Amino acid sequence: MKKLMFLSLMLLGLATYGQTTVQGKVVDENNEPIPGANVVLVGKAEGTTTDFDGNFTFNTDEEPPFQLQFSSIGFSDFTANVTSNNQTLTITLSEANTLLDEIVISASRTPERIFESPVSVERFGLREIKNTTAESFYGGLQNLKGVDINTNSLTFQSVNTRGFATFANNRFLQLVDGMDNTAPGLNFVLGNLVGMSELDVQSVEILPGASSALYGAGAFNGILFMRSKNPFDFQGISAYAKGGVTTQDAAGSNFYKDFGVRAAHAFSDKVAVKANLSVLTGEDWHANSRADLNNPGADRSNPAYDGLNVYGDEVSDLINFDSFAGLPSGTIGSAVVSRTGYDEADLADYGAESVKADFALHYRPFADDLEVILNSRIGRGTTIYQGANRYAVSGFTMQQHKLEIKNDNFFLRGYIVSENSGDAYDTRFAAINVNRLWKRDIPNPSNPNERSWFGDYIGTYIPTFLGLFQQGTSREDASVQAHAAARAYADEGRLIPGTPAFESAFNKVINDGDLTTGAKFIDKTKFRHVNGNYNIAHLIDDWADIQIGGSFREYELNSNGTIFTDIDGPIKYNEYGAYLQVQKKFLDDRLKFTGSARYDKNEFFDGFLSPRVSFAYTLGEERNHNLRVSVQQGFRNPTTQDLFIGLNAGRAILVGSAPSNLDRDVRTFDISEKAQEDLGQPATVEIVGREAYENAYSVSSLQAGAPEVVNTPLVKPEEIIAYEAGYRGQVGKFTIDLSGYYNSYSDFLANTTTAVPFYGEAGDGGLSLLALQNGDYQVYQTYTNSEADINSYGGTVGVDTKLGNFDLGVNYTFAELDIDEGKYPDLRTNFNTPKHKVKASFGNAALFKNFGFNVNYRWSDSYYWEASFADGNIPAYTVLDAQINYSVPSIKSVFKLGGSNLLGDEYYTAIGTGFIGSIYYLSWSINP
Repeated sequence: MKKLMFLSLMLLGLATYGQTTVQGKVVDENNEPIPGANVVLVGKAEGTTTDFDGNFTFNTDEEPPFQLQFSSIGFSDFTANVTSNNQTLTITLSEANTLLDEIVISASRTPERIFESPVSVERFGLREIKNTTAESFYGGLQNLKGVDINTNSLTFQSVNTRGFATFANNRFLQLVDGMDNTAPGLNFVLGNLVGMSELDVQSVEILPGASSALYGAGAFNGILFMRSKNPFDFQGISAYAKGGVTTQDAAGSNFYKDFGVRAAHAFSDKVAVKANLSVLTGEDWHANSRADLNNPGADRSNPAYDGLNVYGDEVSDLINFDSFAGLPSGTIGSAVVSRTGYDEADLADYGAESVKADFALHYRPFADDLEVILNSRIGRGTTIYQGANRYAVSGFTMQQHKLEIKNDNFFLRGYIVSENSGDAYDTRFAAINVNRLWKRDIPNPSNPNERSWFGDYIGTYIPTFLGLFQQGTSREDASVQAHAAARAYADEGRLIPGTPAFESAFNKVINDGDLTTGAKFIDKTKFRHVNGNYNIAHLIDDWADIQIGGSFREYELNSNGTIFTDIDGPIKYNEYGAYLQVQKKFLDDRLKFTGSARYDKNEFFDGFLSPRVSFAYTLGEERNHNLRVSVQQGFRNPTTQDLFIGLNAGRAILVGSAPSNLDRDVRTFDISEKAQEDLGQPATVEIVGREAYENAYSVSSLQAGAPEVVNTPLVKPEEIIAYEAGYRGQVGKFTIDLSGYYNSYSDFLANTTTAVPFYGEAGDGGLSLLALQNGDYQVYQTYTNSEADINSYGGTVGVDTKLGNFDLGVNYTFAELDIDEGKYPDLRTNFNTPKHKVKASFGNAALFKNFGFNVNYRWSDSYYWEASFADGNIPAYTVLDAQINYSVPSIKSVFKLGGSNLLGDEYYTAIGTGFIGSIYYLSWSINP
């Protein structure tokens, strides 16, 4: 802390106090204001943007004379001379056909034109928010080239770029005003569920691909930056109200509503405040697939039925009826039998909700560019999250609190992010334990008279089958009828959804945090983060743009033993990093060099160096063609769950591989009666997580009938070398942006599934094999790295133009995974990305006075979805969205009527989720 205080004082001391102020307004040729126009000091990394009314205020330490450059999407640049302090300008921009002059910050941590960015970058600003056809600005991001959005539920959409995506997408980073929006315990971003109100969004930038050189371990597959409006620049009251209908075959038609309000005021040139509140409620997409992926075509008449969105039927056993009947093998036979499950609709409330609120105090002590910001955000959401199982997330909250000091040359911020799982529970375990609360699975050794489900099933099946078979019924028909009779008897008195008995049992289970008897998740994990950045260009007469920075983070895992192995108290660990970037132009400012290097250290792993080098060269007499190449090395640290999870997920026990975690996971298992009688084994045995790594067989080898010992190495960071080349340019009326990339991965983070025998040592050739034969083993999921050589490559091309007064854009994305699947059949990469995607937009922001429209088209190729919940093929789909909008300047209002998936063809982006239907909405935005 002393070092941080010293750094703060040092940076404050370096801040300068002289100031020049320029204000004014930017309008188009019809004298209409241009919101979101960029205002940049020529030759310096300083700038601002215009507000909704086209007004701007720009402060700088530069003394006149100097030049300001004005730019906005769809307009030609304009350069104005500033000759005195407090000068007022009125700037008129003429229409143009280029999209390359927008200013972005994320690519180099400094303002620069997209045209000159050293890497691929996508931007979504005020104009795009107004024209988006989606029901929310966040949903509108899916129309950007190279960007995928996987829809988990109505309020939870997961953004990703360049493949390797699940809903637990810990490869993609999202920053909200510089704060990491990752849920600390979950290790991924819950979309915009607890993010930012669209009224407060000034811009969204997306960097596809690795950016570890500047942003650290989390910036492995891409970054999304959301930047809010400063209350000094965007003042007043703004609001929106949105109502609409969602339609889905499974859920019918349901009303949804969304409203928000923003208030901002500058009390002086030193103090300004703002506050935001937004609330969305609606009906989530229902997931009702009863398909049995393990037995295609099977229905509930199949004794081993395991429906996709049916839970509780995962509890199954291979029953040897001959053994129980004391008959010769083959007399009756054997069968896999599963318990009767419950539909997801019986276990989850599909009411979706998102409530977001934030407050910020901005203080400029010297009325110049030095600014102190105190910012607090809190979000509360109800949604369905799909991970290893389907989780009903009810009342989940996440808070972010930040203190930041910055000016045009530096920032220093510290913030804390904490989550509270609220009333979240696992729907699969809710079904399993409601069943068990009513009737146990197997007979109770201490109470032989207590009924059990499998005991009732076996006791009914055997006499029924034998009676029918002896009467001349065919073996097949006798089996079908006996299974039906056995299930009917075993299910007698079963708890029925909607009855008081079911509700009582269900409420008991979902409020119990022990997954052997309950389903509730308890998670109050948090992390603390400090980072800073200083641009020393002004100290060296702008010879080069040189930035230095660093960060420190401490995790505090707190799940009371329900997710992590923190049964005896919170687990803490930390990581830190530092970086340097040099950026300089040569050859008459045509060649731009960017070099970066970052060092990061997690307390469990060796330090890692992430370098990045890029060159961009501007060609053409009018400097309207730009070529770029870059190469960078990146890494991804194992997540909190990779390290410290200790969770019984039903099909397997998940145990993290932090060295200190291996002996923290201790569980007791029952030994089979056969082993007790024949081998003299005790009734129970304790197994520690370490054995999943050091004393186990691979599950795949058991399934193949040839048990193979596996020793699983502990997990370490995953690495990537990313190559990229691209072109941006203006060719006549066409703006072209294309890029290609090649990623090479090593130490790919992966899971293995192992079986730990309850007695003997794996590989002993005797006792442990008997344990496997007797069913005396436990399946574990471990966290490790694959030896496989994994590569991915792809590219995007986007073309934008104007047809008269109409905007037309088309883009195409290609993505491919390169791996020797034959050599590594068990490796699950979760690439989850279509090979081909096509997107198009057509619109006119001013078809006639104050009236505009926009249409978006998306086509996605089919692809294979691979995740812990379920695997399967995703069919190709086509989506059409559209909106019309009408502005009423006299009341500073915009009315919009729109709809998404207007073709009505329901689709899905992941196996196990609800089908995505249509959304129709009407909105009214005031001073947006």
